Formats: sequence, C-alpha cells, structure tokens
Amino acid sequence: MTQRDAWRTKTLPPVERVRPGLWSVPVPIPDNPLRYTLCYLFVDDAGVVAVDPGWDSDAGRDAVLAGLAAAGAGTGDVTGVVVTHVHPDHHGLSGWLRETSGAWVAMHPAERDTLPARLWGGAGTAADREWLRAGGVPESEIPDVRLDPDRMAPHLAMAEPDRLVNDGEKLPVPGRTVRAVWTPGHTPGHLCLHDREAGVLLTGDHLLPRISPNIGVHGPHENDPLSDYLRSLEQVATYADCEALPAHEYRFRQLDTRARFLIGHHRERCDEIVKALDGLGDATAWQVAAQLTWSRGWAGLSGMLRRMALAETVAHLHHLRTTGEVTGDDELPVRWRRVYSA
Repeated sequence: MTQRDAWRTKTLPPVERVRPGLWSVPVPIPDNPLRYTLCYLFVDDAGVVAVDPGWDSDAGRDAVLAGLAAAGAGTGDVTGVVVTHVHPDHHGLSGWLRETSGAWVAMHPAERDTLPARLWGGAGTAADREWLRAGGVPESEIPDVRLDPDRMAPHLAMAEPDRLVNDGEKLPVPGRTVRAVWTPGHTPGHLCLHDREAGVLLTGDHLLPRISPNIGVHGPHENDPLSDYLRSLEQVATYADCEALPAHEYRFRQLDTRARFLIGHHRERCDEIVKALDGLGDATAWQVAAQLTWSRGWAGLSGMLRRMALAETVAHLHHLRTTGEVTGDDELPVRWRRVYSA
C-alpha cells in the first residue's frame, strides 16, 4: 500500500525504505485529524540520524522502535535528531531519543528561541491575554480560545537543542551530504532538508501535498510570518527536481507546482480580507475572521479551531499591512482598515 492510499483509506502507512539508507516511519498523533507524523531515518553503518521523531506517547515510542528495527537499527544506533520545527508532533520524542541513545538534538536558532518553555515559562498567560485583546476577542469568548496552562505544561519539557543549524549548513549525517534550507513561515525557524544525491527535499510542514499549513500570528510580538512563508515558497519552488518528503500525508513530486498553488491560495485569502474590510470599515481581526470562508463555517469553529482561524487572519492582515493594502491602530484592540490608493 502506498502512502497516498493509506492517507485516503485513513490507515497508517507502512514503514518504508524510500531511498537507500533513508526510511520513512509513521508515528501516530493522539486524537488528531493528521493522524501521524512521518519521521525519517538516515541510516548508515556509522549511525542513524532521525528527523522529526514525533509526538511523545507510548504508541509513538513503539512506532519509532519498530521503524528503527525495520531499518536494522535500534535506539543505541541513533547519533542525532534533527527537528524541522518544535511543534510537539515533530519534536515531542526528541528528548526521549536523546535520553535513550545519547544522541544530539539540532534545530534552527529561531526554533530554540520559540520553544514553549521560553515563550510560556514566564509571562505566558499575560502575553496570551494581550494577544487575545489585540485580536478583538470578546470577553465572553476568551475562556474558550485562551491557551490552557494545564494543556501547555507537558510541552514545557521538550528538549533544548545541543546543536544549532543555520541556513545552508551541512548536517552531520553519516555518509551523506544533507543541507539545511531555512524556510520560515509556519514557524520562525522551520527547516527543510535537502539531500541532492538522493533527489529529495524533506519539507516538514512547510509544504504538504493536500493541505496548507497554518500560518498564524500567535503572540503579541510576532511580525509578518506570511510574508516570510511566501518568500520561503518561492525558494522551495527552485527544488523542482526533487521528490518532496513531507512530515504529514504522503510524499509527492512537482513541489514547484504545489508551492505556486499555495502562493495563489494566500493571495485569494488576502483578496477576501480586503473585500471584508470594504464592507466592515474599521474592524478587529476577530470581526474580519467572522466574515471569511472556513471549511466548517465560522459558526462551526470553536475552541482552538477558532483561535487558529484568528491567528491566520491576523497573519494575513500583517502581510497586507506590509504590502500597503491595509493599516492598523497601535491601541488594543487593533482596528484594521483598507488603504485606498489615490
């Protein structure tokens, strides 16, 4: 069964050798519609480097162990862990692998700086309330969309890196030349990994075959992640000769076509926001979000889904401010308005 078939039938894909010395291992995500993260193993006689080991759970640990066994290895062979970004469905098991194998953990410096323990460990609750106020969330809605400290607590222990990886840097993967490609947008320090000889680009969440990753402003001090993401898509489109190995769904080709489709998708969303502001006049991001097209409809969103919709709307508004199409106030809640050219 192929990865695509498994996705369509809502089953777990098999552990696969996708290239000599490169294995794909599905690691389940509990209670999540994405169902699994595709962890990749670079396997060599000198050791194993794991990429995005997945969500920390008993089932996740079992899946990683099974994947290593299928590749003829065990945890003692793991010399390193590279994370494309620090979301728990990618980075959650990094600490466990380091503890069991002594492996190093590597990520981009901007990901280290956005680990939950760094953002949430101090004034996280106050900063979250400031972000909600800036977005214009009604007081009655705040309990449903705020970050729950109890749910955040398990993520505060995710591993700090032993190594930092910058754009273009060659990774210490035995027997291979794998270079980091910095693709900010989904997160500030998101990395893709390019193995030219194998003809693959590990795309993490930056580029997926079927869905668009969430590009959102998630805190009061974030700037313009959507502009970063669109530039990153243009960059990744230059790897058209590669097969994309994403962290979710299934591997695919013509990644340049996919990248350009997503660029067009975000332009359409920006146009929809501008049209909404034409009708609303001055409006908060919350008010704009309520006017947009969502797969479940705005009324069908609640809790974290509504929060993610708000974060996405704010990101598009920040991008439109960068392009000069809208402007926003400095006071809270921020009110946005259309800029009309003379």
